[in-house]
Amino acid sequence: MIDCKIDGHIALVTLNNPSANTFTAEGLLQLETLIGALDRNLDVYAVVVTGQGEKFFSAGADLKTFATGDKVRARLMAQRFGAAFEALQEARPVVIAAINGYAMGGGLECALACDLRIAEEHAQMALPEPSVGLLPAGCGTQTLPWLVGEGWAKRMILTNERVDAETALRIGLVEQVVARGQSVPTAMNLAQRVSGLSPRAVTFSKNLIHQARQGTPRAAALALERERFIDLFDGEDQLEGVNAFLDKRKPVWKNA
Repeated sequence: MIDCKIDGHIALVTLNNPSANTFTAEGLLQLETLIGALDRNLDVYAVVVTGQGEKFFSAGADLKTFATGDKVRARLMAQRFGAAFEALQEARPVVIAAINGYAMGGGLECALACDLRIAEEHAQMALPEPSVGLLPAGCGTQTLPWLVGEGWAKRMILTNERVDAETALRIGLVEQVVARGQSVPTAMNLAQRVSGLSPRAVTFSKNLIHQARQGTPRAAALALERERFIDLFDGEDQLEGVNAFLDKRKPVWKNA
């Protein structure tokens, strides 16, 4: 259901549950477990997440899961969605979503949990849960406003507005729009760029960027920023990076 291929310092994760790459409780647990394993694998610097096929990134949860009104099942799904996407959002590697088609409901929330989003020109994105008596429970109500602002988050969630790729780019929901079939190659190129940077510096920087999202007071975040800068001098990569630049050669990172 979740395929993973590691090539060098990059992991390609593919949501593979035909025909719409929907999430099940088991699939969400598999995703959470996989992200945890990639997080511990210090040789992985970047992760690309995409959907199998040409039509769907992911359509989210299969609504048949909620057809009986089983509250216990609903609680399990909400917990699994939250755990999987929080793991994705807080992962050590840089995570890039290659949105190759429809990203609906939990599918869009999966993309929202990534650090960067590349959408193909035919992609459609929405959080339509209230139209079926539900609400986004995979961090969507908290992450979407951070990316696009409260107004567009309310338009998408409270009025069931679906956005196309160009609109998503304009409002800041995605960082780039590419031709059909080009989201994975483009995301892999970005991942390669990540691989050329100091892994430790990238990890520290990602965590610092998230301080603003988490509401850390500015003074405290700035103090932490200075401390993390100094912490880099405890590892070998700081010395390697500066001297490689001065020697006009590519650095050889040790993630240390």
